[in-house]
Amino acid sequence: MKQKIVIRVQMSCDKCRSKAMALVAAAGGVDSVAIIGADRDQVVVMGEGVDSIHLTSALRRKVGPTHILPNGQSAWGGGRSATHSVSPAP
Repeated sequence: MKQKIVIRVQMSCDKCRSKAMALVAAAGGVDSVAIIGADRDQVVVMGEGVDSIHLTSALRRKVGPTHILPNGQSAWGGGRSATHSVSPAP
């Protein structure tokens, strides 16, 4: 089963971003890696059998403060959407 993991990492420069992408891409089971968000501070990992705890720990050691975001909390889509129903006028 394919997993989508969103990890927020404090990255202030492009060197940190490339380091984070290389670190995550080298992990086992990772199919794709992307950096998203307005501040480009979220790493989206797609793959099968990806160990999110190991990734988070490695990113903390090598890049900076890190935490896993709950499903649907990324900056680009996938979040909870509000549904508005409109009743017809009588």
